[in-house]
Amino acid sequence: MKRKNLFIIGIIIIALVLSTVGCSNDQGAATDKPKFAFAMSGQYKPFNYYNEQNELTGFDVEIGKALAEKMGMEPEPIATPWQGIIAGLKSERYDAIIGSMTITDDRLKEVDFAGPYYVSGAQLFVAPGSEIKSLDDINDDVTVGVTISTVYEEKAREYTSEVKTYDSDLTALRDLATGRTDAVITDRFVGLLAAEDSGIAVEATGDLLFVENIGIAVRKDSPLKAEIDKALEAIMSDGTYLEISERYFERDISK
Repeated sequence: MKRKNLFIIGIIIIALVLSTVGCSNDQGAATDKPKFAFAMSGQYKPFNYYNEQNELTGFDVEIGKALAEKMGMEPEPIATPWQGIIAGLKSERYDAIIGSMTITDDRLKEVDFAGPYYVSGAQLFVAPGSEIKSLDDINDDVTVGVTISTVYEEKAREYTSEVKTYDSDLTALRDLATGRTDAVITDRFVGLLAAEDSGIAVEATGDLLFVENIGIAVRKDSPLKAEIDKALEAIMSDGTYLEISERYFERDISK
């Protein structure tokens, strides 16, 4: 009887050991994937923001995760201040910027871009009842709010010296609603969502100021650019991109 009990105990121990080894191998396989770290401000709803569970989410985050899956990599979204986001990329703190960055000639001197992965436009927002109807009404008597180090800041400074900079578009729009600024320039989707979703009393006025091609920034001459472009083409072909886009915007924003 003792020998039989010892035999059974031995079988159980072996099974437990094998089970543990199997789990370890599974965990190893899950973490063996190379990391794909991509940065954003985390303050640009609905593209990238923190939800009620304090999780980084949004259109940019989901696109980044979908691209990582196609490339066989483990996604790692990172929030970082927008003002130094390109410097962080160049110093290899992350692999890419998927943070709604407009492709511009100045930025192309510092980084390469995959994509574009969506097309948007700059919009002028004002408080209801404002006499400001377009950029023609912007002058040095008008204070315009913008997020710092953006193409919107560059555009505002063409029309007025009274430019107030913010760390996030949402803060700028809130200041507009309370009369601390006279107008705000931001992405059309961001402003409209703030008005509808967050109950901020602002409205779009005039036509789009300019169309923006939004790309994925990588370091100069990085082989990752070609991999991202290939993965982007794949998620656009298989319906993944459209599903994400329609969930956030009820339309395809790739064109």
